[in-house]
Amino acid sequence: MNFTINLPPVTKKNHGQIIMCKGRPIMIPSKPYLQYEKDCKVFMPKCEPIGHKVNVQAHYYMSTKRKVDLTNLESALLDIMVKHNVLVDDNSTIVVSTDGSRVFYSKENARTEVIVTEIVEDEKC
Repeated sequence: MNFTINLPPVTKKNHGQIIMCKGRPIMIPSKPYLQYEKDCKVFMPKCEPIGHKVNVQAHYYMSTKRKVDLTNLESALLDIMVKHNVLVDDNSTIVVSTDGSRVFYSKENARTEVIVTEIVEDEKC
């Protein structure tokens, strides 16, 4: 399965908000991330949620050359894929790897290209 999110990638972990809930502070994602999560819905493939072992390879094309953590981008993408029912869950029994994921620069065309491939393991292992 291949699909492209034609939006500038946004991380989930940077610039979170602290709010009070029942007298206790809790951390929630930033407003830009929450908007990004919502806007990504139209780019998600319509399919049965994936519940078997897969590799999720993503090429993140950023509009600036600022440093960004690949793992934060991956975390956001996987959470969005779960939220929009592409994946049943993003735990390690389903998303076995993110091999091949990279960050690139594209000032004019920031986006995320996603390639999901099934993992078929050899029974000898």
